[in-house]
Amino acid sequence: MAEHPGDVAVTIVDQRLTEEAAPLVRQLVSDQVASKLTGQDPTLWGPEAESESAIRLSWTTLPETSRPLLAEIDALRAELRAEGVDRVVLAGMGGSSLAPEVITNTAGTPLVVLDTTDPGQVADALAGDLTRTVLVVSSKSGSTVETDSHRRLFAAAFADEGIDAASRIVVVTDPGSPLEKTATEAGYRRIFQADPNVGGRYSALTAFGLVPAGLAGADVGALLDEAAAAATVLAADTEDNPALVLAAALSAAHARGAEKVVLADTDSGIKGFGDWAEQLVAESTGKNGTGLLPVVVESPTAPGFADAGEDATAVAIGSPTGGATLGTSGSLGGLMLLWEYATAVAGRLLGINPFDQPDVEAAKKAARALLDSPGDGAAAEPSFVDGPIDVHATEGLLPEGTDTLAGALHALFAAAPRFGYLSVQAYLDRLDDASAVLLRPEIARRTGLQTTFGWGPRFLHSTGQYHKGGHQNGVFLQITGAVEDDLAVPDRPYTLGVLQTAQALGDGQVLAEHGRPVLRLHFTDRAAGLAHLVTSLAEVGR
Repeated sequence: MAEHPGDVAVTIVDQRLTEEAAPLVRQLVSDQVASKLTGQDPTLWGPEAESESAIRLSWTTLPETSRPLLAEIDALRAELRAEGVDRVVLAGMGGSSLAPEVITNTAGTPLVVLDTTDPGQVADALAGDLTRTVLVVSSKSGSTVETDSHRRLFAAAFADEGIDAASRIVVVTDPGSPLEKTATEAGYRRIFQADPNVGGRYSALTAFGLVPAGLAGADVGALLDEAAAAATVLAADTEDNPALVLAAALSAAHARGAEKVVLADTDSGIKGFGDWAEQLVAESTGKNGTGLLPVVVESPTAPGFADAGEDATAVAIGSPTGGATLGTSGSLGGLMLLWEYATAVAGRLLGINPFDQPDVEAAKKAARALLDSPGDGAAAEPSFVDGPIDVHATEGLLPEGTDTLAGALHALFAAAPRFGYLSVQAYLDRLDDASAVLLRPEIARRTGLQTTFGWGPRFLHSTGQYHKGGHQNGVFLQITGAVEDDLAVPDRPYTLGVLQTAQALGDGQVLAEHGRPVLRLHFTDRAAGLAHLVTSLAEVGR
């Protein structure tokens, strides 16, 4: 066990894994990887990664360099509260939303997170009390299409209510981004410039994580204190450095075939950490046909964790119970820094660059192409219709004569190779269609496959990189739904519903180009479609 009271700890339960990880830890210590990483040495991942890593390592110093933000956040929060503005809505994707969400959920402070293009979910956010609302628009690139759409919709909604939109919009972005220019020209309430030398998934302790969480009322100063307490330990070239132990354990397990990392919370007190770690690990390692696929499950007794096979490492967030192979414990700030260090070091051990995301752009390009030509793909005839569900399948997936949903599901499950995985991708309303998350444990239980669940397009900024760049043994269940009340995006030639469909079809197209089986189920009635899917799942394998 690598433990440091008050900071973070990694405990390996499996003796075999302890023995396999030990020589890797010794080599990392000998190579002074921890101290070099803290010193922002860009050579740690080889010459091909050097140019990218040279501009992506400032996250190691954030527990100190982000402290000037605290007073600015407190001052703005006080100003807003004095004006009666106490409802914070965050428009952001990936690293811009996942960190603030786990920070505020853990703190018990309300934050409305918009990382969706579902018209119903966005409409719900717009229906809140706008007289009490401030919108935080977060985008590192400043050109994220989802976030730009949210900004436009809220600006129009504020204006319709007679509210000065500029006074209610706060921006977090990189210096010089298109969003910074827009915000400056529009006179938005405040622009927070984030550190440009930190990648999105490593940005939890930058303005991207701290500003929305702090405005919502979370104690982000304490978060930095927690990270600072862990920082000295994580920078040390010692064999009990928790980051080195975690990286070595995950890499040693991967070397013998455990390419999935199943994450379950074991009463850590931290809410939603797995969703944040999912992006960090998947997007950092899932490339060049290798990587670690995070599988976030509901509990340590959930299918996929308690019964994890040779292809998976069960990792507890908290004490290593319920069949966990290892556990990571500590404060939220400490754990965030621990996993960032460990993921970067695992990249070195896996022989990949943990700071790029070469396959993420492919799905974005495909979606943009469909927005430009909405007739391409959107009007495709389904393979067949079963009740309230139109069934679309990639070529060759369905045996001839398949005309039931149960038969199509069986074909998809059977297409997964040994030690493959199944990804459920729900382009639905995370609030009104929340029961869709029950599909993950049910499918995992019935198939024995490691099964992930992601809300679309949220997962495109998370596991989307792994699906195209990682181990090519996944099969994909896409779910889309009819839109009753669409929302037109101001000054754009598309609605949110059209954008949502383009994102689903675009990603499915890219997956198919990678030779991956995709089954898309379009619910013509969302509630009835989900019920029919559950019924059909029960029929599979009878």
